[in-house]
Amino acid sequence: MSTNVVMPQMGESIAEGTIVRWIKKVGDQVDRDEPLFEISTDKVDAEIPAPAAGVLTDIKVKEGETVPVNSVVAVIGGAGEAASAPEAPAAEAGDEAEDDDAHPFDGAQGEPSTDDLRRQRSSPLVRRIAKEHDVDIRLIKGTGISGRVTKQDILGFIESGKGRAPALGATAMPAFAPGESVKVVPMSVMRRKIAEHMVLSAHTSPHVYSVYEVNFARVAAVREARKAEYEGAGAKLTYTAFIAKVIVDALRQFPMVNASIDGANIVYKQDINLGIAVALDNGLIVPVIRKADEKNLLGLSRAINDLASRARAKKLNPDEVQQGTFTITNPGIFGALYGLPLINQPQVAILGVGTIEKRAVVIDDAIAIRPTCHLSLGYDHRLIDGADAGRFLTFVKERLEKFED
Repeated sequence: MSTNVVMPQMGESIAEGTIVRWIKKVGDQVDRDEPLFEISTDKVDAEIPAPAAGVLTDIKVKEGETVPVNSVVAVIGGAGEAASAPEAPAAEAGDEAEDDDAHPFDGAQGEPSTDDLRRQRSSPLVRRIAKEHDVDIRLIKGTGISGRVTKQDILGFIESGKGRAPALGATAMPAFAPGESVKVVPMSVMRRKIAEHMVLSAHTSPHVYSVYEVNFARVAAVREARKAEYEGAGAKLTYTAFIAKVIVDALRQFPMVNASIDGANIVYKQDINLGIAVALDNGLIVPVIRKADEKNLLGLSRAINDLASRARAKKLNPDEVQQGTFTITNPGIFGALYGLPLINQPQVAILGVGTIEKRAVVIDDAIAIRPTCHLSLGYDHRLIDGADAGRFLTFVKERLEKFED
């Protein structure tokens, strides 16, 4: 008996997935729960296990194609069943959760055409982006089902500048000249989605940054004293865990940093869901520690280690990369003095951690050598002013320099 393999529903808000890689090929024997293919969504990358044992007789969706959830992507046949010829690829899905409510037209604009209605029948996210950037969706040629305008379509349209008057003297510059020696490679699914999110963030929030230098001598001493104890408890004690612990305390003290903006309203998040950015070979992912304020230093260490390990192994669940309220990213692991990261929308702030290294500092009018680190806070100036950011970072600095578990 044959078993259909479908694109899984990887979270309530996810309507489609992209096949990144087939781990098995037609004709291969597969066991139940053995990794069959790898997918990428706008939330997470994951390896999908085979729903049954047998022989992979048909692959219906090629690598790089995007299909709606519950679409049949392959067939696993019983022993002895022959492989079938490949079918035509599935059509690409629309963007985010589907919504059949067409966006209303202004009556003064006349009766909408069939193409207009198809383009307007877009997801709530697309319509929100259009509203924020004053874009008429009817101007965009949709690439989704029935001409639906996807998130990629509208972000590309906004980035191109077609929806607004060009700046005085501005010209569109081609990426390369005819005849120029270049190698053109399509973006990976993850890189494309990162690009979309960064464009959205840059267009949404007026970013401002403050950078503080922090003496890590106290943290280094506590870490050295307790490192073996934590390893015995199954946790690697890193500097990130100390920073996370202090940030959780700071977010409780300064709730405007643990918030979002919804139109003219401020949404104060009651839970502290801490995102920890993890660098992968082909991009970046931000798993979330839910209710981080309920964990002590050991609990945060375990959570950070676990999420980072599973992120690199592509074993995260979609829920584990959603609903973050504040993000910590660490460009310092690559030697950066500090970073100026873009905010992870719809959050209003992000902490960048620079490299921790020994530097000459002045203590009681004498020069001393201490491990120091530059912490940068990127914040949305619509909600957070420089004084708020200064108070937040001062709190963080003082707690780290006098760390008490």
